[in-house]
Amino acid sequence: MSDDEAKGQGAGPAGWRPQTGLVRGGTRRSPHGETSEAMFLTSGYVYESAEQARDRFAGEAEGYIYSRYGNPTVTMFEERLAGLEGAEACKATASGMAAVFASLMCQLRAGDHLVASRVLFGSCHVIVSDLLPRYGIRTTLVDGTDPAAWREAIGADTRAVFFETPANPTLELIDIQAVSDLAHEVGATVVVDNVFATPLLQKPLEFGADVVVYSATKHIDGQGRCLGGAILGTKEFCNETLLPLYRHTGPAMSPFNAWVFLKGLETLDLRVRQQCDNAETVAGMLSAHPAVARTLYPSLPDFPQADLAARQMLRGGTLVAFEAPGGRDGAFRLLNALEIIDISNNLGDAKSLITHPATTTHQRFPPEDREAVGITEGLVRLSVGLEDVRDLCDDLSRALDAI
Repeated sequence: MSDDEAKGQGAGPAGWRPQTGLVRGGTRRSPHGETSEAMFLTSGYVYESAEQARDRFAGEAEGYIYSRYGNPTVTMFEERLAGLEGAEACKATASGMAAVFASLMCQLRAGDHLVASRVLFGSCHVIVSDLLPRYGIRTTLVDGTDPAAWREAIGADTRAVFFETPANPTLELIDIQAVSDLAHEVGATVVVDNVFATPLLQKPLEFGADVVVYSATKHIDGQGRCLGGAILGTKEFCNETLLPLYRHTGPAMSPFNAWVFLKGLETLDLRVRQQCDNAETVAGMLSAHPAVARTLYPSLPDFPQADLAARQMLRGGTLVAFEAPGGRDGAFRLLNALEIIDISNNLGDAKSLITHPATTTHQRFPPEDREAVGITEGLVRLSVGLEDVRDLCDDLSRALDAI
């Protein structure tokens, strides 16, 4: 990444470039002057006087009240991630799904309308199609790649739109700027799940989005240790719209997990760069393999939305999807024949992981709905890790030969 690209990709405080912000952003040292960020494993806080307690609860004095509301270690993580994203504020959550649900539920009321793309992670689909309608919120799913579908679905009562780009698991892309422009015409808030791209490869706020959500469990941790999530946006959204629901429903991140994520952020750039290098090589190998009918990776020349990928992403990312020969049976044989790559529904890990979406992450979808969005019985999703890419290609080639 050039200096100019880095400056445009979320420089931190005092003009820091992203790599510096990932190591030092948000750091708050205690009087002990520790090098590593301190881990404040406390649920509550004491006050110097009854008056100080009163003033903090009234919002008239700075300071912590209860770790469900805020915690010094969690604050460091929030400030570091906000600096990377280029957002005014961030609230950390207990999981990525807590971030998705809170970002939508905090702003929607009975009678409101939400428009979402139809290619969503399974649990996101449940929130949009099942949970939100229980509260009287009308939801519409659209073909996210079709601008006309968004224009037709977004109306005067639309209060929010939600989508993933790249989407799970087909890597379908959505034009963030185009959808944001349509949503803003009616005053709707645009919420983008940016987990596949990471804040290093795509900046939804720069393309008009209002809110960005992450599962920190994925690339931010990057080593399969902790659950966590994050919601990023303006101070007004985070402090006035989100905070009342956040405080009283309790989706707060634990201080220990926040500390792990701080350590993860320090190496995020190094890991994602190498994972992208590996993914590009793996995608090229798979696309040339005679047994693979379809390979989906945003930076491949034959990717259906290659132009959009080049416009709003710096690189193709760490995920590759491809069609195993022989449908479900072939996909299962492929997964079972792998010796290095692990079968797991997680992603963004240092270890390469592979899953069969139709029977795992998207098994709740009716078969006809899966087929309609390209989640075929032979589709597998590969999260490319940090192993030697030659070993990964050899592992995949052996498994493909086995079926």
